[in-house]
Amino acid sequence: MAPPPARDQRHGPAVRDLLRLARLGDIDGVRDQIARVSGCANPVQLTGYSATLDPATGEALHVFTSDDEPTGRLLIPCGNRRASRCPSCSRLYAADTYHLIRAGLTGGKTVPDTVRDHPRVFLTLTAPSFGPVHHRPTNRPCRCGQHHHPDAPELGTPLHPPTYDYTGAVLWNAHASALWARFMTHLRRAVAATLGLSQRALRTHLRISFAKVAEYQKRGLVHFHAVLRLDGPDGSATPPPPPATAAVLIHAVREAADRAALTLDSHAVGERTIRWGPQLDVREITAFGHRTELTDRAVAGYVAKYATKGAEASGTVDHPLYCPTCRGTGTHGTTPCRPCDGTGEGIPLRHLASRTHTRQMVRTCWELGRLTEFTDLRLWKWAHMLGFRGHFSTRSRRYSTTLTALRDTRRAWRTTQAHTRLNHPTPTTLITESSWSYLGTGYTPAEHLLATTIRHEHSLALQFHHEGGPAA
Repeated sequence: MAPPPARDQRHGPAVRDLLRLARLGDIDGVRDQIARVSGCANPVQLTGYSATLDPATGEALHVFTSDDEPTGRLLIPCGNRRASRCPSCSRLYAADTYHLIRAGLTGGKTVPDTVRDHPRVFLTLTAPSFGPVHHRPTNRPCRCGQHHHPDAPELGTPLHPPTYDYTGAVLWNAHASALWARFMTHLRRAVAATLGLSQRALRTHLRISFAKVAEYQKRGLVHFHAVLRLDGPDGSATPPPPPATAAVLIHAVREAADRAALTLDSHAVGERTIRWGPQLDVREITAFGHRTELTDRAVAGYVAKYATKGAEASGTVDHPLYCPTCRGTGTHGTTPCRPCDGTGEGIPLRHLASRTHTRQMVRTCWELGRLTEFTDLRLWKWAHMLGFRGHFSTRSRRYSTTLTALRDTRRAWRTTQAHTRLNHPTPTTLITESSWSYLGTGYTPAEHLLATTIRHEHSLALQFHHEGGPAA
């Protein structure tokens, strides 16, 4: 008869790992270590040391080693912007984006407060139709005759899939960023024409600044939300000329959206015109106002909300699908890639856990990516993004501050706090010597459980804060 299992083996991996941490005698220290990275879902593990030295004497004022941590390694946040990958790091990214957008609307972060008096509009540009889909129209049923629930799985899927233009949808996503660039060119031309200026003269009178974010619709197509602002020739520090008003900007936006177009001449799919859809929304942003007005705070929060989302909102996955060995080419050197059998697929597309509509868009990306004339688009690389190859959040050079500047400010603040704890208030006179080695990523089962608890607590604290309740 087999001996009974050890007591620890009767429990699951997380419980056994918690018992292991408890035996270390510092489980509170482990929790504090995870709390310092805000419960990051996939932290980077490092081993090594960092020493703060006095440059005059060489004396070590403070030495930190990974051996000082309860688990013998240092945890660093992953920094992923996607909420589906890391809720805590994406929350920080959203906060930075919020301050970046709002600084360009109200000032602050090196942007003068007078920027709030500049003409500003909030713009939404959408994709055209590639076939009728299930949707939720106001005060009437969908074309299928049903009133869909907001979370109905069929929302965004074609009413008649065999006739849906999947090729057009994928190519539109692939060229959406280029279409935005074309739109901005036409916008400058339209503003110049309205003010009676040449395009060359426009540069000496005003500048059009913007910040935009991409969002996926249920049907798997991206659309853009953008803040547009009229500045003087030196950017946010100078006002535009008096004739350049919000009304002029709104008129120019409508004209530019109608004119912006890209033409593709393909032997495989024929000639196609890439342009915006008819659903255009452009409204002036007010600094302060009633609930019915579009305020700068509401716009900044709206843009920041979508800066952490990706194509997974439309039912696809949040990671590349191509084979990591051949990087989607299907060949390894001069022979077919053995791990993917020459398909270039990391996993067979037929096994992709997603809606049929989304899976067909992914398959269309793969098929078009194999065509020589679309090689430069590398659609197989961006198949998990349904063909969209651009950045989710972009801005013009002089819109406001940058994410890098915000991170540098946060890093400088932390450095100052560290030197204050060392009773050395002049950080410029100190030298830091360090050596770190990469150990891995992620948590043990027990640490994962603690991180999930910490993220939940942070989420509740934020909810209480936004709802006016006491912060945890």
